[in-house]
Amino acid sequence: MRRKAVWSGIILALALAGIFSACGEARQSERVQVVFWHSMGGPLGDALNQLIDEFNQAHPDIHILGVAMGNYTALQTKLMASIQADKQPDIAQAFESWIANFIEANKLASMDQFIAADPEFRATMDDIYPVFLRSNTFRDTLWAFPFNKSVRVLYYNKDLFFNNGLRVGDRPADPPATWEEFREYCRILTRRNDKGVAEVYGTTYPVSAWQFENLLLQAGGEIMAEDNRTPLFNSEYGVEALDFLAGLLNADSTAYLSVGYEGQNDFLAGKVAMVEGSSVSVAYMRRTGIDFLLGIGAIPTHRTKRNIISGTNVIIFRKGNPRVEQAAWEFVKWFTAPAQTARWSEMTYYMPVRRSAFAEPALVQRLNEYPEMRAVYEQLEHATYEPPIPQWLDARKHLEEQVIEKVLRGQVAPAAALDAAAAQIEQDLQGTRGEGTRQQEGERSYLMELMVLLAGLILVIALVMVFLRLRSWKR
Repeated sequence: MRRKAVWSGIILALALAGIFSACGEARQSERVQVVFWHSMGGPLGDALNQLIDEFNQAHPDIHILGVAMGNYTALQTKLMASIQADKQPDIAQAFESWIANFIEANKLASMDQFIAADPEFRATMDDIYPVFLRSNTFRDTLWAFPFNKSVRVLYYNKDLFFNNGLRVGDRPADPPATWEEFREYCRILTRRNDKGVAEVYGTTYPVSAWQFENLLLQAGGEIMAEDNRTPLFNSEYGVEALDFLAGLLNADSTAYLSVGYEGQNDFLAGKVAMVEGSSVSVAYMRRTGIDFLLGIGAIPTHRTKRNIISGTNVIIFRKGNPRVEQAAWEFVKWFTAPAQTARWSEMTYYMPVRRSAFAEPALVQRLNEYPEMRAVYEQLEHATYEPPIPQWLDARKHLEEQVIEKVLRGQVAPAAALDAAAAQIEQDLQGTRGEGTRQQEGERSYLMELMVLLAGLILVIALVMVFLRLRSWKR
């Protein structure tokens, strides 16, 4: 009797263990995995991984698998290859110019479909900075959401300001607010030795389309016409922007052209008083170490305060699995909520997606410690974006290599260089339009041939079936 009871207990224990194991496996299998390709590394990657871990812990039914792809060039290459092989991830970072290609390939799930089914989220859309929604809207449809957005900022050495007389009472003066002030500050801050050689420069900058675009807009110009087919940068305002940069280099000799991180490194070494850069550059500079009082301010403006945002967005690929797509949307929604977008901004110096983020503790503390950062964030109220067309990547490269660099090195006049670039880019855009039309016609022709082939195959199958049926009747 006792033995029978023991065996009964063992059987019951094994049965319960099997039930619990099955339940555990069921719960594990119910967890949706979302693969996220990104290009965040260094301190930015650390911050992203921290937030992904927090999301996964708070959402037991969803697991975000972050996969770092190196730099943006590597990410773009791998994304395009994945599209060709139909092996794309579930979500990914993407610039607006990439998104246009993915839309044409019919690979994306629109954000509008998720927002339409989420009235609680839809009610908060007015809180999002309009520029982020406009830049991700293609043909009246919202296809992406802002992810890591930055603005240009002015970094300056407060110690050099103070020591060169740029001070108000016992504190360094505020950073220059206009082009004219910036040029004057550069003259004051450039220090030369007895031989006339500059030991400290007022500023430095690389060849940068982003910098030129900002100056162009501040002067009163436009990059492209509204249809994004006609260049407008070759205006008097474009010439004025290039003249301003060239004047600092050549007429004033208060700046020099730098390459890569050379300018940032010289700034950290105290050899340069002011540098422009991305708002996230400070995350790397603080990790390197800063031996002086660092100032961070908005970039100087001219006739307008318009400026270009940079950085990528997050997209959701349409792969025929609604559960995965919905899980991806839950991550996008969580990541861009006030608390998370504030912490993301505080950790990385990327811009918050929502205005309400400034009521969150992370950014309240940031602005209390660095009140000058308020002017940096306020640039979002005047921000716009680069032309969201696939061809703009090549166009901005052309601007840098054939216009900006050659003008700054005195090899060509600004107006002539801008006119030539505008003509070339317009020609390229017209050629692309023709190629697109030919490609569409080719695709339609291919589909017609495929339909004829299928119709023929169906006819053959029908005839074979009739033949077999006749044979069976004869038997």
